[in-house]
Amino acid sequence: MRTADLLGKFLQIGLGLAVFAAIIGLILFFIDKAPKRGRDYWQLVGFLAPAMIFLVIGLVYPALRTSVLAFQTNNGDWTFDNFVWAFTQPAALRTLLNTVIWVAIVPLFSTAVGLAYAVFIDKSRGERYYKVILFMPIAISFVGAGIIWRFVYEYRSAGRDQIGLLNALVVAAGGDPVQWLQTDPLNTFLLIVVMIWIQTGFAMVLLSAAIKGVPTEQLEAAQLDGTNPWQRFWNVTVPGIRGSLVVVLTTISIATLKVFDIVRTMTAGNFNTSVVANEMFTQAFRASEVGRGSALALILFLLVAPIVIYNVNVLRKQREIR
Repeated sequence: MRTADLLGKFLQIGLGLAVFAAIIGLILFFIDKAPKRGRDYWQLVGFLAPAMIFLVIGLVYPALRTSVLAFQTNNGDWTFDNFVWAFTQPAALRTLLNTVIWVAIVPLFSTAVGLAYAVFIDKSRGERYYKVILFMPIAISFVGAGIIWRFVYEYRSAGRDQIGLLNALVVAAGGDPVQWLQTDPLNTFLLIVVMIWIQTGFAMVLLSAAIKGVPTEQLEAAQLDGTNPWQRFWNVTVPGIRGSLVVVLTTISIATLKVFDIVRTMTAGNFNTSVVANEMFTQAFRASEVGRGSALALILFLLVAPIVIYNVNVLRKQREIR
């Protein structure tokens, strides 16, 4: 392992430990109701200083450095060409389009399926076991999920034994095997299926907990008014879990915008399947176009930031209501 890799790992470990220690210190400091003296605040500053230093080195400085590199060429000259490339070149535009498709499909499908599953198994006899089945994929890493589904989509030429589940079914039905991951634009949607498979369990767990928090009195009152199950769900349950729905949608949207492992593992971005995070890596570390990679990183940040801000505002309004 290279020295730079070792330093990077030590930096990550140190950053995590420092942030954890800082959080514990803040909690203990404010739990203590004793009067605070000037020396106590200096001790707090000293306790937080390592975490702040690590944050500056490991987060703030790289973010600022990336923002600067986005407006520079490899020679250090200032330019807007990196952003012009990102919004004019066909390959880059296809990358942005793929990312939009991912964000438009994954959060909606994951949340819809997770919500439906949570509603149908609510208070059923085997609820805990049904939840475990759907939640299991989220325990698998994105790389592991990509490898599993790559075997599902595996292609072998006609006449050979098909080890891919999908092609085995096609051949069994009398068809010819298909190169699923090389067929554009179908391959993008097949990759999206993997992300939905992972995120649906997350959506189901959060929404199931939210459904159980809906007051039973409201549901009973609606039933006495003569409403059917669909009307009770739409007019009572959904408004009662609106906050959780927003959290689930925004969280999955952020994860989808940053998706990298699945695409890198299954296609490496080839055959018009690349997304912003993967193309950022490809440009910066494979094509040696650091400026283009930094521009894509900045674009990704600008896409994620509004979702994060919206999520924070929703949570703040919920706290104010309570």
